[in-house]
Amino acid sequence: MKADRTALLAAVLLSVYPAIRLSAQDTTAGKNVYVKWCAGCHGETGAGDGPAASTMLPRPRNFTGAVYKVRTTASGQLPTDADLMRAIDDGLPGSAMPAWKGRLSDGERRDVMAYLKTFSSFFADTSQHIAALTFSKEPGGGAGAAALKEGRLFYDSIGCRKCHGDQGHGDGPSAPTLKDDAGFPIYAADLHQSWRFRGGPTAADIYRRLRTGLDGTPMPSFSDLIDQKFLTDEQLWRLAQYVRSLSPAETPEVRDVIHAAQIAGALPAAPDDSAWARLDRYWFPLVGQVIRKPRWFAPAVSGVWVQAVHNGRELALRVSWDDRSQSPDTAWLAFERRVLETMASDDSSPPPSAAEPWPDQLAVQFPRHIPDGMERPYFLMGAATDPVYQWRWTSQPRRAVAGLARGIDQFDALPSAPAAQAVYDHGEWRVVFTRALATPDTANDVQLATGRAIPVAFFAWDGSDGEHGSRMAVSTWYFLALDRPTPASVVVSPLIAMVVTLGLGMLVIVRAQRRGGQGGQGGRGAGRRSGV
Repeated sequence: MKADRTALLAAVLLSVYPAIRLSAQDTTAGKNVYVKWCAGCHGETGAGDGPAASTMLPRPRNFTGAVYKVRTTASGQLPTDADLMRAIDDGLPGSAMPAWKGRLSDGERRDVMAYLKTFSSFFADTSQHIAALTFSKEPGGGAGAAALKEGRLFYDSIGCRKCHGDQGHGDGPSAPTLKDDAGFPIYAADLHQSWRFRGGPTAADIYRRLRTGLDGTPMPSFSDLIDQKFLTDEQLWRLAQYVRSLSPAETPEVRDVIHAAQIAGALPAAPDDSAWARLDRYWFPLVGQVIRKPRWFAPAVSGVWVQAVHNGRELALRVSWDDRSQSPDTAWLAFERRVLETMASDDSSPPPSAAEPWPDQLAVQFPRHIPDGMERPYFLMGAATDPVYQWRWTSQPRRAVAGLARGIDQFDALPSAPAAQAVYDHGEWRVVFTRALATPDTANDVQLATGRAIPVAFFAWDGSDGEHGSRMAVSTWYFLALDRPTPASVVVSPLIAMVVTLGLGMLVIVRAQRRGGQGGQGGRGAGRRSGV
């Protein structure tokens, strides 16, 4: 019997050994993936302190504390494996965390997920039961006017506007004070850019974030308000629907060409002229300037909306962008100081010891001459031997100038400048530039011609983020096209051709019918004469 029990025990051990060995292999394989692809940001020990971490805002996740923002579990709870896989697969928009699905195999992603859990003993605590919350489905009836009105009421009553602002641009009175649990400055989310929401862009995604909160940040869970019967689950859904309604219905598509329609009469020169609502808007993303020292990896302006219209003599170009502060703003100086202290400096340019009240700025860039082909000047403000023509607008003093940029450090103003009007409204700048298509200075001013692809690029500085000089957000080259009106002949000529073709066709049919009728009469007459 003893021998039988020993054999049975050996058989059991042998049967489980492959599973134990497989788990060890998975963890080892996960470590290899982590060291190759993840440690540069998250650090070798998973503490979020990799070599690149100091250039990032928000900082990479510190896995040792097991505090995760995006989960389906209750606030303060560990994420499920599905939560971790979702973050690995889809990335975290609005941060430096990319989507790894399609870059790593399914096995590699599962292995690295298992390895991440080894950084914290909390995952090894088998007494913890990790379970996702039960989420309700979106109420029927859709997000109509009544639903959005109810959502807006709760947006105000539960204090969302304190951080996110009255219109949701992340400019609330508490926004300059925000920091995460590690003490790093943190931006209140701009609710007008749902494609940058780390938990997903849909109303259902927003509802889940309201239920779970974002652990490690000032964003709380509102599940307790349901438990306390301050609001119902359906009303929380209405809040989610309202937040979603602040963004475009679809993620904006980046298009290469801005089409400026031609109109008759005066152009809309005011930023809030009703004519702008009837014109197409174009979205262009901006990224940090990381080529020239001092580099800037955390720009506050993530993109600009552009509209354009002309009347054959002048061009009006409207640029709008979200900005949490009307800089210079002393209320944001402490926040600016924390940003500068958090972000790494270049070896050649240490960060300033004190924050300064910098203005907000915008630059619209063109080549001096429209190229015949695809050759364009250096996109980063040209070069000494090949300058670019720019319009530069600043919030203080509020004005626009034109000039030639010969690199980041040299800008030579020109006598002629575009007219400019600007307005700041609840976290959004709107600026309209107006200029004649043709100017006397043909050597330096770009001559704007219809029917041509005119290269254009954009630059933005948020003064309350410590941005000035080379610390800025940049775009690549795009194109501006001044459309020509459709000639009347383009519309009339096809109509005339159709009428003529139809008339000729009818004439042929009538003649054929006449011939057929005459032939039939002749045959009947011959028959009568022959006696048939």
